[in-house]
Amino acid sequence: MTPPLASSLAVPTPDATTAPLAERLEMALDTGPAVLATLVGEEPVDRRDRFLVLLTVYDLHTAPLDLVGDRARHQGSPAVAELKSRLEAAWLAELDQAWEQAGALSEATGVDRVVSAMRAVAARDRLPDAYKWLAKEASWTELVDFLALEGGPDGGFDDLVAVCQLGLSGSAKLELGKNYWDDMGQGDPAGVHTVLHEQLAEAIAMPRIPREQMPVEALERAALGGLLATNRWLQPEMLGALGLLELQAGPRCRLVLQAFDRLGAPAEAYPFYVEHAEVDPIHGRDWMDKAVVPTVEERPSWGPRIVKGAWWRSTVNLRFFEALRLQLVGAQKAA
Repeated sequence: MTPPLASSLAVPTPDATTAPLAERLEMALDTGPAVLATLVGEEPVDRRDRFLVLLTVYDLHTAPLDLVGDRARHQGSPAVAELKSRLEAAWLAELDQAWEQAGALSEATGVDRVVSAMRAVAARDRLPDAYKWLAKEASWTELVDFLALEGGPDGGFDDLVAVCQLGLSGSAKLELGKNYWDDMGQGDPAGVHTVLHEQLAEAIAMPRIPREQMPVEALERAALGGLLATNRWLQPEMLGALGLLELQAGPRCRLVLQAFDRLGAPAEAYPFYVEHAEVDPIHGRDWMDKAVVPTVEERPSWGPRIVKGAWWRSTVNLRFFEALRLQLVGAQKAA
């Protein structure tokens, strides 16, 4: 049997004799400015360490204060800003390299070509093999571990869409506001998407996997939202990345529901994925028609960047789901 997902994909931490930058940052945030200053110019030991550092920094900007505590006062620290900017620059260079390989997509200008390019990006990994495996072959334990890492199709989407609407106007702002209100259960506390996800987690006894035990592909996927939300200049890319989530979530959620049916999931597990399976296709269409189209009409230079953001999200997703495919689907076929 394929080993549990959370443990089988986790990448070992660096050798104990090497102090990862993420660990040093954690200590410095608890100690104060003098120790933070010693991190200026320091490099992470590997990609895993890089994303753990960035996720810790993004927590200072976006995590609930109850979780961050007094560390939040270091959000604007010069040392934290230097670390954030430098590590993001290296990551953005990698993302842009992937974008340059997109060829004609990178030249998408004008409303029709932008819409066509967005839909092409959405189509290339709409149903990854890992979801097909989940629907047809995964055991209950493997399903639970998979969903624990997946975190829902749009983890943290409500806060991200709230940030993305800053400075927009007209149809685009209204559409993002409508989308946010749907995430808020249209005013019903029991229908808020985060509440539905908590209900799901309790119903299936979903483990909460610490970041330190997550595969690097999962860390990068989680960090992308922080990258976009904390860099105002990346608002066009954020609009594209969030739009891609809406275009892809519905079909994937339907496969999760197939797995629930096959494995006899409890009734309380269903509402979160039922909501996304039914509503997200509408959200995807409206995001394109009422947010992307009017924005490109008003700001033509944003068009290629909106597609770029979708491509970034797709590329990060593909890395994550390919890791799942190699570990889970590949092992299952070889068994």
